[in-house]
Amino acid sequence: MKNRHLLPLVVVHLVVGAITAAVIFLIDWWPGEAASQAHRVNGLMWFLVISSGVIFTGVTSFLLYSIWRFRADPGDESDGPPLHGHTQLEIIWTVIPIILLAVIAAWSIIVTNKNEALAANREVIQVRAWQFAWEFTYPDAKITTGDLRLPEGRQVVFQMRSSDVIHDLWVPEFGVKEDVVPGITTQLIVNPNKVGTYPLICAELCGAGHGIMRSRAIVMPAADYDAWKRSAAAEAQASATPAATPATTTPSK
Repeated sequence: MKNRHLLPLVVVHLVVGAITAAVIFLIDWWPGEAASQAHRVNGLMWFLVISSGVIFTGVTSFLLYSIWRFRADPGDESDGPPLHGHTQLEIIWTVIPIILLAVIAAWSIIVTNKNEALAANREVIQVRAWQFAWEFTYPDAKITTGDLRLPEGRQVVFQMRSSDVIHDLWVPEFGVKEDVVPGITTQLIVNPNKVGTYPLICAELCGAGHGIMRSRAIVMPAADYDAWKRSAAAEAQASATPAATPATTTPSK
């Protein structure tokens, strides 16, 4: 490359890079993190976004400079000078993507394995989805609710089934989601680590009421969660127990 191209190329790279960096870092792209899985997934996503931004900056800068500097004169329909390739450049732009894809693949495997590692004290919650509602059952307490309540600092395993079509359970702050498929039981593992109330959304188009298929994920301190579950189980048991029938006496003749 001739030196006369260097300075304008650097200027174009700086301008395009500044715009790209502003788009990446000044816009709040990610929801908050309320689970261990979200932190790992967001770390990988940041690497993907920044890597893509670097590649975009390089390609776009060379493209814009070439359009400006090497544009043909009006009416010039002649062929450009013949080129026979550049072996060193071709090796570079082949090896770099291979390395980048290898890093992404290895990182993705590590994140997936950590996110799906089962804890010994995990909580199991059964999820049933249908058009257009969610139902959450706590089998150890024998209670069913429409809101999802979770303990902070304790792993939760969702065992999910659909009664009709494919749905998808997604709490954006948890960083992971999973399809809920008719005829099979799918599983999603979450380690909530931040107390709060978060939107629970169906992320798979499931019919006319898809947009209203929402609920709440309520992450509670573990002690409050255990107390709520005991109280809800007692209330469910009391409502299921039939009231005693008053004894009747037959008047003596």
